[in-house]
Amino acid sequence: MNLSRMLAKRAEDGNPVRVGIIGAGKFGAMYLSQARLTKGTHVLGIADLDVARAKDQLRHIGWEAERYAASGFADALANGSTFVTDDAEALIRADGLEVLIDATGDPAVGIRHCLMAIENGRHVVMVNVEADVVAGPLLAAKAEAAGVVYSMAWGDQPALICEHVDWARSVGFKVVCAGKGTRYLPRYHESTPDTVWENFGFDLEMVKRGRMNPKMFNSFIDGTKSGIEMSAVCNATGLRPQADGLHFPPSSRLELAEVCKPRSAGGQVDFAGTTEVVSSLYRDGSEVPVHLQFGTYVVIEAETDYATWCFEEYRMLHDSSFRYAALYRPTHMIGLELGVSVASAALRKDPTGCPIGFHSDVVATAKRDLKAGEMLDGEGGYCVWGKQTPAETSLENGYLPLGLAHNVKLLRDIKQGEPLAWADVQVDETSQAVKVRREMEARFARPNVRAAE
Repeated sequence: MNLSRMLAKRAEDGNPVRVGIIGAGKFGAMYLSQARLTKGTHVLGIADLDVARAKDQLRHIGWEAERYAASGFADALANGSTFVTDDAEALIRADGLEVLIDATGDPAVGIRHCLMAIENGRHVVMVNVEADVVAGPLLAAKAEAAGVVYSMAWGDQPALICEHVDWARSVGFKVVCAGKGTRYLPRYHESTPDTVWENFGFDLEMVKRGRMNPKMFNSFIDGTKSGIEMSAVCNATGLRPQADGLHFPPSSRLELAEVCKPRSAGGQVDFAGTTEVVSSLYRDGSEVPVHLQFGTYVVIEAETDYATWCFEEYRMLHDSSFRYAALYRPTHMIGLELGVSVASAALRKDPTGCPIGFHSDVVATAKRDLKAGEMLDGEGGYCVWGKQTPAETSLENGYLPLGLAHNVKLLRDIKQGEPLAWADVQVDETSQAVKVRREMEARFARPNVRAAE
């Protein structure tokens, strides 16, 4: 509870936490809008492939022009300003940099940036959950060996869910299920960038004002982001995915303990110690009252009679048996909250969530019938969506990770709903991302003694 005081002390000492961010899209813009207002934080540099667009984004979120007028990193360091560049590698190597944020959303790019940051002694805040589920356990192990922090991004739902799980275990409760809410109907698995706003129910004026990327937002509606985020949670907490992945049961905030308890106890998850994403829509398309579309939750089990009595006496969000109860956070503030991860990494050397094992994978799954010769377009596109799958199942069947299903050629016809395998696509085994993934599989494809039980 003292990060703000620690930041204030750094400011008082004239030694603010110096941060670099790669990617000035929606998430990056949200972080940057608050970073300029955070005492003890200095955004040393911003790297984006389109410098003009990045500067326009800074104007859009309220940055004064002089704040990002630095002529280089030395100028930014000397004057407390920010240098905007298209050279991410130069940012990573810049003198004074402490914390690197990767907000690119590209798994291969995120892996490259992360490895370079670790090599240069920078803490890494991995907003890029796509990279995390491809190779996060290995990246985290490499960071630990180098004496730096690899952290999930506070404000994004996986880190918040990890905190729920940590809270429950820290006070002696058994974690039954943890997850988040989303807007889901089975047909959304077929959603494309052309249908995303209709499926979300977003007003086009809001889309324009928010500069929302249809491909990125489509990954939220087609089920991919849910699979990615729950896999990140599993790999960071030791929870295990259900055999067939996420079921997306409709649930209000008040029904979480009833819905997200094991089937053996009358609930709708396969077993205790798993993840699930609840839908804000009933299957007929009507809205669940008091839903949790933007929130996070954990369901715990009382292992003593006394705890069940307390659940009842204090009107906790219990199920009908009083054996299970839920704690939830109604919303998350995404990049606006990311400063917690930055401060925690730099000041406490403590990640806000970090992968400890390889328990869950995200498998590329056909959105429609696909034909040999087609080029896959990755997350949020027209070809595939990402399904949460137990890591051992993915490895046994040679399934293709969703994060590596971009710009690769399909070698055979695939039926809608069918998972893709490595053998189904033309893979460049010499690429860094593929090599790192193979290394991660070899190192973590066994029970991990560090995993929390």
